[in-house]
Amino acid sequence: MEALITSTITVALAEIGDKTQLLSLLLVVRYRQKWPIIVGIVAATLINHFISAWFGQWFAGWLPTSYASMIIAVSFIAIGLWVLVPDKLEDDEADCGCYGALCATFILFFLAEIGDKTQVATVVLGAQYASVIWVTLGTTLGMLIANVPVVLMGDKLMKYVPLNVVRYIAAAVFIILGLLGIWWSS
Repeated sequence: MEALITSTITVALAEIGDKTQLLSLLLVVRYRQKWPIIVGIVAATLINHFISAWFGQWFAGWLPTSYASMIIAVSFIAIGLWVLVPDKLEDDEADCGCYGALCATFILFFLAEIGDKTQVATVVLGAQYASVIWVTLGTTLGMLIANVPVVLMGDKLMKYVPLNVVRYIAAAVFIILGLLGIWWSS
């Protein structure tokens, strides 16, 4: 249960201001079909994050235990610093031609997540917890917590959310978790 809760909170925070949130907004404006977009987000995230969590678990099993906790703690600090850098969605990432909302969302979300901070966070969480399934479900839930309101409320939400303040809070949480991890592993 700890893996699920931690994964959910971690990815929900990391996703704030991320390019996939911007992609969610763009897809709603472009297709105006909310539920196919949400289904596309779920499908792409489940597959991408399952692979990421599995890789993290494999990598942690490969590393000596004495190094793993330190690497994970430093990774949380790095993710916290990364959260401070706002993402921008490039126009060519959002061009899917005549594909429907579901297909476009699935392809674009899967590709946008490759190398993204939420994918890196999922790898780190997979390394930290020995449960690929709970980490995958948690990170997917975190993505939904961050993206579904954007899909459902679109630009109305963006008028009231002070994105920079939320980004700073999310970064602080990651950095504090990383520092605590370093302290506990010492």
